[in-house]
Amino acid sequence: MTSDLRPAHRAALDRATTHIDAITPDDLARPTPCVGWDLAALLAHMVGQNHGFAAAVVDGDAPVAAYAPQPWSAAAWRASADALVAAFAGADPDTTVLQVELAPGGPLPVSLLVGAQLLDTVVHTWDVTRALGRPFTPPADQVAVIEPMLGLIPDGDGRLAPESVFAPALPTDATDGWSHILTWLGRDPEWTPADA
Repeated sequence: MTSDLRPAHRAALDRATTHIDAITPDDLARPTPCVGWDLAALLAHMVGQNHGFAAAVVDGDAPVAAYAPQPWSAAAWRASADALVAAFAGADPDTTVLQVELAPGGPLPVSLLVGAQLLDTVVHTWDVTRALGRPFTPPADQVAVIEPMLGLIPDGDGRLAPESVFAPALPTDATDGWSHILTWLGRDPEWTPADA
């Protein structure tokens, strides 16, 4: 990463929080575009990932258990988002750390982890809003930053494995960047809760 994506990541987290703050306990059983995950499971994943990435950046490494899903509440989400923002803000973007989920075999620069979390936050915000039956399209400048990152996420048989982070890419003739991002990550841009 040649540019500092931390402000964009902070903005993406703030945008996610706007939608997540509107969730009620009655929403938690709603299906999401993430196959097999209801909204409670998705939110628990997001909270756990924030804490895991924060621990890896602060400590230089974090065990797999650090990324485990954690029960969601509005306070738990905000605490995890704040921890991640603080970790990124206090780190040199060129420093390398171990992130066992993305690259178990070697260190990655913090700048790349910021980019990965930016992509994850924006896409999961779409997952959340679709589960709630609401539209969501990220700002064009974020789409422009995220789309080139897809080259770091290969498609193939590995995405069929149970532990795969993404479903196989979907065939598409999409010409807009956001639809391209969603389909590459195995999501149908037209998904609604009725499809679950």
